[in-house]
This record gives sequence, C-alpha cells and structure tokens, in this order.
Amino acid sequence: MFTHMTNRLGKLLSIFCFFLLAQVVYAAPAAKIITFWVDSNEANSKTISHDAWQGLLDKYLVSTSNGVNLFKYSAVPDTDREALKHYIKTLETIDPRRYNRNEQIAYWINLYNALTVDVILDAYPVKSILKIGGSFFSPGPWNEKYLNISGQKLSLNDIEHGILRPIWKDSRIHYAVNCASYSCPNLSARIFTGENIDDQLTEAAKSYINNPRGIAVEGEDLLLSKIFDWYQTDFGTNEKELLKKLAKHAEPALAKRLAEHNGDIDYGYDWDLNEAK
Repeated sequence: MFTHMTNRLGKLLSIFCFFLLAQVVYAAPAAKIITFWVDSNEANSKTISHDAWQGLLDKYLVSTSNGVNLFKYSAVPDTDREALKHYIKTLETIDPRRYNRNEQIAYWINLYNALTVDVILDAYPVKSILKIGGSFFSPGPWNEKYLNISGQKLSLNDIEHGILRPIWKDSRIHYAVNCASYSCPNLSARIFTGENIDDQLTEAAKSYINNPRGIAVEGEDLLLSKIFDWYQTDFGTNEKELLKKLAKHAEPALAKRLAEHNGDIDYGYDWDLNEAK
C-alpha cells in the first residue's frame, strides 16, 4: 500500500510540475529587434532552395481529418535526420541580408520550423518540447544558441522575437512558426517561398483561426489559443481589437460571433507533442 501511495504521489507531483512549467512559459518574450539583421537587398531576385526541407515534410508530415498537422518523429531514420541537419547547416552558410525581404522571411520561417523538428528529434522520445533544455523558470529549448549565421549565434527566440516579429511587424507570423505542440498553428505541409509568402501567411491564419485550437465557441463562452494572450500586442491594444483582427480571417459565422462577443474570454493551450503515432 505504501508503494502504491508513493507512486501515486509521484505521478501527481510530476503532473503538477509539468503544469507549473507550462504556466512559466506563458510569459512570452517581447519583440526586440536585432539590428544586425535589418538590411536587405531588394534588387536581388535570387531564391533560396528549401527543397530538402520539403522532401522531409512530404515523408513525415500527416494532415489529419480534424485539420491538425502531425509529424511522424518516430519514423525518421538516421539518414533523414542527417539530411535535416545538412539542410540547416546549408542555411547557416547563407547571409539572408543579401536577399530581398520576401525571400528573407521565407528563409527565417523555414529555418525556424526545421530547427524545431531537429531539436525534437535529438531529444526523442519526449512528451513535450517543454521537457527539452531551459531551466525551471524558463523551460524549453528556445534560448539555446543552436545556429551560427554570418558570425552571429542565434536561438529560436532570436529568430522569432528578434528578427521576424520586430522587422516584419506582421501578426500572421504567429501562424507560420511551429513549436511542435498540439495547440500550435500547423507545421505547414508546404515550404514557405518568397514568391508566395503573403498568400501562405493568410492561408495559415485562416487555417488556425477557423480551427478549434485557435478559437472555440460553446454557447456564450469563447476560448482562444493562449497565443492571442501571450502576443496580444501584435494583434491589438485590447481584446476588442484582438477579436476584430481575428474576424478578418474567420469564416462568416465565426466572424459574426466574434463581432458580437461582449463577455469574458478564456485562453488555453495544449503543449503535448504534435506527434503522429
């Protein structure tokens, strides 16, 4: 009986600690520009190849019937793990500042998503990205300096909050970068390209906002993804402006519901790995 009670207490403590860690992560970083990456060459029409990343997505990304894209981490052999690392290393040899803005944003989004998958694969099997690296008060791998580009050491947080958000100032970026979690906007089945970036960002926004992971309505209750709480400043100065912004990409019935909402808003997030079993 004592052993049973001990095991039960251990499980409860583990659940409590995981929940606490998840709450700590909710204090999302502010957008603070890294000025080194501000330059671009709008006269350069050359493109950056992301074919290797597309090949891996074609093999291991699964689009489910409920609109959630999952990744088959357990199915990736060593050869393709090396192919992913080679792709990332290739991108590290490129100075994105020599390219135009559209090519740059596609470069950073693809690199962010590929690196996130690489980090998961290096730690796999793992229940959640929160279990990888970091500290008790800042769990997860986002501050680790995995990259060295043009002599600059960069982390996932540097890419998202030091480059993408402050340089482009486009809230749709939140629908494009993937944190390998169930509640995160989908890991796109198609690589982002400079040529199609605007349409792709809009489609990513529509996909998430019109899925229950983004917005769930039950009677008078409105449940939004925690992303819209963490980064509310990217969507508006208050919840009314937030809902107005979300309505722009919502289906008509949902847009009407958002416009008419006068009650409280709840926020939630599922950090479980976006894994296809």
